Amino acid sequence: MHIKTKKSQRGFTLVEIAVVLVIIGLLLGGVLKGQELINSARVKALSQDFRNVPTLLYAYQDKFRALPGDDKSAATHVNASALNGNGNGRLEGDWNTASADDEACKFWQHLRLAGMLAGTDALTAGGACSIQPQNASGGTMGIETAFTGHNAYISGMKGVYLCSDAIQGRYVRQLDQTMDNGDSATGSMRAVAYAGGGLPARGTAAVATTALVDSDPYVVCLEI
Repeated sequence: MHIKTKKSQRGFTLVEIAVVLVIIGLLLGGVLKGQELINSARVKALSQDFRNVPTLLYAYQDKFRALPGDDKSAATHVNASALNGNGNGRLEGDWNTASADDEACKFWQHLRLAGMLAGTDALTAGGACSIQPQNASGGTMGIETAFTGHNAYISGMKGVYLCSDAIQGRYVRQLDQTMDNGDSATGSMRAVAYAGGGLPARGTAAVATTALVDSDPYVVCLEI
């Protein structure tokens, strides 16, 4: 009679366990590094938006001696299809306006008809504004002027400023460190949080960098 014996089970050696741990560490390091690179690329793209628009604004002013959007002779300067502004030296209307009649909307049309910015330039007087560009986070970009009777979108901001929404707190923090003073409640770049999922009311106070929530969306505005 043959008696079957159990085969001895071989466990992992310390060397094999160490190799597995090293591999896991390398994989985790690669994932974290990849995420870091993605975040850096997103911040770079967002900051480029904030830098490019003022450059285009000044280029238009140098060429036509008028503020794009406010240019009262845009139809002559760039194209007959352009909707003229009133020439009073400010961009009237909300940065996220829905009306083609607002200079905040015409701003983008004038730049595009001047060949300075890619994208659609189709606007109809009395129609909707659907030509604002999107930022690297898929949010809306817009521009406006704060003046008497039209208080700043973010409390304390002055003059002409560019706003961009749907930017996560983790990116807001890096943007402000890169482009301003590192405090999103003060300086030329400020941020406000979405209230209950909707855009905050005009005149909302800015949020300090220490109060930013990494995954929450914010509106970021930069004085030009």
